[in-house]
Amino acid sequence: MKTLLVTGGAGFIGANFVLQAVADGLHVVNLDKLTYAGNPDTLASLHGNPRHVFVHGDIGDRALVSRLLAEHRPGAVVNFAAESHVDRSIDGPAEFVQTNVVGTLALLEAARDYWRGLEGTARDAFRFLHVSTDEVYGSLGDEGKFTEQTAYAPNSPYSASKAASDHLVRAFHHTYGLPVLTTNCSNNYGPYQFPEKLIPLVIQKALAGEPLPVYGDGLNIRDWLFVGDHCSAIRRVLDGGRVGETYNVGGNAERTNIEVVEAICTLLDARRPLADRSPRSSLITFVKDRPGHDRRYAIDSRKLQGELGWRPSQTFESGIAQTVDWYLEHQPWVQRVLDGSYRMERLGS
Repeated sequence: MKTLLVTGGAGFIGANFVLQAVADGLHVVNLDKLTYAGNPDTLASLHGNPRHVFVHGDIGDRALVSRLLAEHRPGAVVNFAAESHVDRSIDGPAEFVQTNVVGTLALLEAARDYWRGLEGTARDAFRFLHVSTDEVYGSLGDEGKFTEQTAYAPNSPYSASKAASDHLVRAFHHTYGLPVLTTNCSNNYGPYQFPEKLIPLVIQKALAGEPLPVYGDGLNIRDWLFVGDHCSAIRRVLDGGRVGETYNVGGNAERTNIEVVEAICTLLDARRPLADRSPRSSLITFVKDRPGHDRRYAIDSRKLQGELGWRPSQTFESGIAQTVDWYLEHQPWVQRVLDGSYRMERLGS
């Protein structure tokens, strides 16, 4: 049975990955700091499962990480741990540098030392997979897509901190030989996403009949990736990716922000119409744009598709419908996030 050390495994993407991995029979040691975005409720179905060990801790704690590596002897480290909300990075960039840069450095050092102590097939098979974002590439014009050769040009404190962490991962491979892999993904959406992000935020406000805030003119474009497809791509890279390489992961689903909001409105109008039957699109309100708001992102996933045979299983239409239905069916989970009660309970280590 393969054991993984997963960091940030109580966050949105990390938790989806952990749930999928454990369901597939893998053993997961899940290290999460449980900041506001780490939600133990998401992992409730794993309570008592011997294939899941939760540890409340920080990737920056080298002694803790080293102990976990020595104790559980994982075949890979998968690093999701990161501060990831752009607006929060604008208000307080120092925390993003601390977690995304300093924390990743500490994790890399612990992984390097552990890997050096391995022998034979265990040493050859070990991998450090770093999960990153397309935002490190900056903003696209009307044409083209981000490839693995696109120059880095981050435009927010968040993306700058992720770019720095990507460079550290690359440096640890070229300097120390650590067998690393990096994935850069487009915008994720799906179950268990924290309701400060666009899609769950709009779902909740639309359900309540509240104004739906859209930055600027609403024409900023993102490539939307269903979280389950992202997790399957990470597994594919972990199993077959070439050491030292980067793989871009996209959903082949470019949409403007206003198109995303309108799609959610249409789905909710059909499933939970407002009392007066008015269309929820009438609730859309344009607000002052975010500072440094990148205009367009789009991912070219041909390398991942060609080398490892991965394809997204969801279209935007099927994925957004599943997502809306999940939030409608899991309102207690959402309400515990909104009222803060999810933070009152912590999983034991």
